[in-house]
Amino acid sequence: MSTDKPAKRAPKASTFSAAELEAMQEAKAERKKGKKADGEADLLAKIAEMDASDRAIAERLHALVKENAPELSPKTWYGMPAWANADGKVVCFFTAAGKFKTRYASFGFQEDARLDDGSMWPTAFALTRLTEADEKRIAALLKKAVA
Repeated sequence: MSTDKPAKRAPKASTFSAAELEAMQEAKAERKKGKKADGEADLLAKIAEMDASDRAIAERLHALVKENAPELSPKTWYGMPAWANADGKVVCFFTAAGKFKTRYASFGFQEDARLDDGSMWPTAFALTRLTEADEKRIAALLKKAVA
């Protein structure tokens, strides 16, 4: 029997960025909170942490969801604002550009959104700002997503 210890391997570079690792930790904390979470307060706190341009978009999206899909509940999902159905499944979410240092923010839909249209349809949209036309399109998508 050998008493030699195996050589330690050099640490590998992480597959995930620091922002992605942080998002995974936030998701873990959200699961721990479970039913004790205050979805609205958590969502608003995340929005408050954003830079001004992301915050303006997120605040308007939150208002659009409340107006057009009031059955969805606000929550956070991987540390991002999200809105879930009665089963707790995320239907739509917002990803701030600043969180992942990307060129644009995005508003996306998960598989519980009822947006099916043939064999192919968009599930996420890049946002640099929200125009009146954008808001009308989002409102229509939200209504369809919960129909």
